[in-house]
Amino acid sequence: MTTRIGIDAGGTLTKVAYWNDENIMSFKSFLSSDFQSVKEWVESKHSSSSICLTGGRAEQLKKILLSKEDLPYVVEFDATMNGVMHQMKQEIINSSSAIIANIGTGTSIHIMHDNSHARIGGTGVGGGTLLGLGMALTGLTDYKEMIQLSLNGNRSAIDVLVSDIYKDNKLPITGSLTASNFGGVSLKNEETRTNADLIAGIQGIIGEVVATLCIQAADAHGVEDIIYIGSTLEDNILLQEIIESYTILKKKNPIFLEKHGYSGAIGALLENN
Repeated sequence: MTTRIGIDAGGTLTKVAYWNDENIMSFKSFLSSDFQSVKEWVESKHSSSSICLTGGRAEQLKKILLSKEDLPYVVEFDATMNGVMHQMKQEIINSSSAIIANIGTGTSIHIMHDNSHARIGGTGVGGGTLLGLGMALTGLTDYKEMIQLSLNGNRSAIDVLVSDIYKDNKLPITGSLTASNFGGVSLKNEETRTNADLIAGIQGIIGEVVATLCIQAADAHGVEDIIYIGSTLEDNILLQEIIESYTILKKKNPIFLEKHGYSGAIGALLENN
């Protein structure tokens, strides 16, 4: 029987980390629009467990879990960084200094030095952008369907590349770099665009914006490693590829943790002693 649970109630997803009967850290997620399912899961399987909360919607979830009194809360940034440090130890990732980008509904960017950390910026671009723009442009509503569909998309039908602008002229920078996200929609009128192309284009915006901000932060703070985490990366192969290739192009070292979206929940679990 599980005795301790860490819950990260985010804007889009609620992530859970807990010790199973074999004392192995296990994970589960719910839509944050369905806190009732979180309550049912806790009451049916883990009614005697102690719970520690984190995340922007923790107070809302706490009201749903009426049977649980005085639930402890950990500040989201602290829980996430503690979770990241635990994951790095488990995955034998040696980095004393790094930029950490937490790509959730939006994106929060931190600098980590040894065991200390500080938030240094962020952007409203993230998983909420993918879901919201995806719905507006394609009518699709299922997030998982979107990220799978994007794998079949062709960004060249959506974006303008540097090579599109310079054509036969000598290229001043790498021709495959994006000159304008979605600029091709107006400049390439003859091309047929599919929903897969549109979703892939949105993924391009998210990946390039987040990676660019992180690279600039890494340059400003003199670090080489950039650790990308967050639920938006979960099962999102295309977004990981976009971020990885752009980060490497700019001569930084991208690191992806195994459980991208659960760092906050892990931190809450570890706090729950």
